[in-house]
This record gives sequence, structure tokens and C-alpha cells, in this order.
Amino acid sequence: MDVLQQTRVSLVAITRHGAAQVARLAAEMPAATVRVSAKFAAAMAGLANPVRVHEGALRDEIAAMMAESDQIVFFVSLGAVVRLVAPHLKSKDEDPGVLVVDDAAQYVIPVLSGHVGGANAMAEQVAALLGATPVITTASDVGRTIPVDILGRELGWRVEAPKLNITRVSAAVVNEEPVAFVQEAGTPHWWTRPTPLPANIHRYASLAEVDLTRYAAVLLVTHAELSPEQWQALPERLVVYRPPREGT
Repeated sequence: MDVLQQTRVSLVAITRHGAAQVARLAAEMPAATVRVSAKFAAAMAGLANPVRVHEGALRDEIAAMMAESDQIVFFVSLGAVVRLVAPHLKSKDEDPGVLVVDDAAQYVIPVLSGHVGGANAMAEQVAALLGATPVITTASDVGRTIPVDILGRELGWRVEAPKLNITRVSAAVVNEEPVAFVQEAGTPHWWTRPTPLPANIHRYASLAEVDLTRYAAVLLVTHAELSPEQWQALPERLVVYRPPREGT
């Protein structure tokens, strides 16, 4: 999914140089909401974007901004952004993506909800628009490997596993331990990175084919119901994905 198509993106600046960069980016993202202090409102003249102007301190705007945004791009220092958003954080499943761009637009840094919330993907696209460098630190993205917790999300796949399983299996994937990827259902065209599937990921067409003693973890794409015994055979090592059934 192209994150620039989201309807709730906020671009925020508190300095003159930051406001100039916001105006530059906003021209490429006409659906994004621009948020600046009153003294920089004139710099936004001519933009098609909605513009929100605040008179007081930026910190007083953060709670509403986080509630109203899917992605927030701050042209503000990293340390200041951390302090601004910290009192309002809930969980990685609820918090918006938060990104920081320096005043010179050299670097774009996903700070919060980079993986699940889409800030990493947003950073890559914002960096492309600005001619900047995205600074991605999420292990699965840096290593160009399987993102266990969101695999197949754009295809409608639903993850089925305890959170502990997701954590342990994610560690096995990024640590390059042997992992079995078993696909019994769904489209085979799920790997969309430009790099090859990592060598530690071994593909199978059926769970029955897998020697479970050889693998640190199993990723299973299936419509089949699993028995308690099957889950128990892979304690903390199994993550199941449920793709949509045909016609649904």
C-alpha cells in the first residue's frame, strides 16, 4: 500500500527552515494537513493543503494531532519530538507513525510505529520526495527479511498467534536461524522485496513435509484449523496466517 494515499498525514514545523521544507513537501502531498505556528503561516500561502495554525506551544497540540493523524512528519529535532509525544503513547497497534526530518531535509527518521504503523514505508517515500536519506532501524526492514507481525497484511492475511510466539519467531527470523515457511493457501506472490528470500527461510507446500526438529520456527499460511496438539508441538515457535478464502 502507498502510505502517501492515507488521508491523515500531518506535516509539522516550528522553525523558519522547517516551515520552508514543510511547504516543499506539502506541495507533493496535497492531502496532508500542514501544522505550523502562526508566525510561519504566510509561508504556506498558495498550498492546496489544509493548514492548521496554532498560536500557543506545540506541546499543547500533540494530543489532538496524534488522535487525528495516521502519520506525523515533524521538521523538529529528534529529542524534542521524543519528549513531545512520550506522554501520549499507547501501544504500537494504536500510535500513529511518527517521523523526524532535519531542517536541511537530509535525513528522514522513523521514530515511532515504524514497522506496524507504516512509518518506515512513509520515511522511504518522504525521503524520495525530498531527495533525503531514510534512516531505518527496524531489524526485519534493514535485513530485508520477513516482517513476521505484518506479513501479508496488504493481501488481507490475518495473523493468528500469541504475542509471545510472534516475538520469538521474529527473533529467529532476524537472527538468521532456520525457519520453515509453509504455504498451504493464499497467493504465492507475497514476497515483494527486490532482494531474494533470505537463505534461512525454507519453503514448503505442506506442514506434513516439515521436519520440525530442524527449524527454530514455523510460519504457516493455511485455512486449516490447528489442533491443540499441533500448537503444543511447536511451543512459542509457530505463527499462523489466515489468507482470505476465494470469493470473500
